[in-house]
Amino acid sequence: MNLSHNIVKLIASYLVKPKKKLLDWLCINQFSDNLYQNSNVIHLLNINIEPKYKTLKWLFLSRNPNAIQILEQNIDKIDWCELSLNPNAIHLLEQNINKINWLSLSLNPNPKAIHLLKQNLDKINWYNLSANPNAIHLIEQNLDKIDWGNLSSNPNAIHLLEQNLDKINWIYLSRNPKAIHLLEQNIDKIDWHWLSLNPNAIHLLEQNMNKIYWVYLSYNPNAIHLLEKNKSKICFYELSLNPNIFENNITQLKIDIDTQSMRINNNNLLLENNNCNCCIFI
Repeated sequence: MNLSHNIVKLIASYLVKPKKKLLDWLCINQFSDNLYQNSNVIHLLNINIEPKYKTLKWLFLSRNPNAIQILEQNIDKIDWCELSLNPNAIHLLEQNINKINWLSLSLNPNPKAIHLLKQNLDKINWYNLSANPNAIHLIEQNLDKIDWGNLSSNPNAIHLLEQNLDKINWIYLSRNPKAIHLLEQNIDKIDWHWLSLNPNAIHLLEQNMNKIYWVYLSYNPNAIHLLEKNKSKICFYELSLNPNIFENNITQLKIDIDTQSMRINNNNLLLENNNCNCCIFI
């Protein structure tokens, strides 16, 4: 089957997963060990650190949702308290029920984690569960057990908060990305430290630059443009956790697409030489 160059490129582009790189104005040496928790750091780990597993910070890595393959190969190094927070680690937790930290699992948003919690209601930590966005049905069924402070930060609890305005904790609400309308109606109640964490509050922060708390803003994924303009105010400990300090490595992506295209062409040429009327082999 003869395929045009453009079609092969298109197929290859769907098969290749873009690798990440740090933003050009940042240097990896600036960051703390918190970087091991950043979901977008895994490719850098695989390149720079994989041969030296003894140097990995397993406490932080156990929480990283994109580190599952590394963790599966190093079960003895897992921190189970941190892993219980990891939304992509449910299969490992199900295989090691006795190692689950239920305090942490109560914060885990994976629906399968919620299922485990429903099967173990006596082990739920209701303070933590109150902040879990995917536990709303459990929260609604147990309003007498919830913590209204943590619930105020829960983006899926807005309907409950609107029905109980007197119970809102405005400090916690200030970080809630779904609560902007309530915050705009109550500017005097905003906690600007916590608002600096809120990814949907950038317009309010830009209008009140003198109230920004730069430590928390460093964690805000939608504040990269503000941070780049104010490098001296960045807290790199918090910035280490910001997923948007990485961008797609376009140069590497082009190389990977070309490599995948060559693989497709070679495999299909092999099929043609063998007179095989098969589908595209990739």
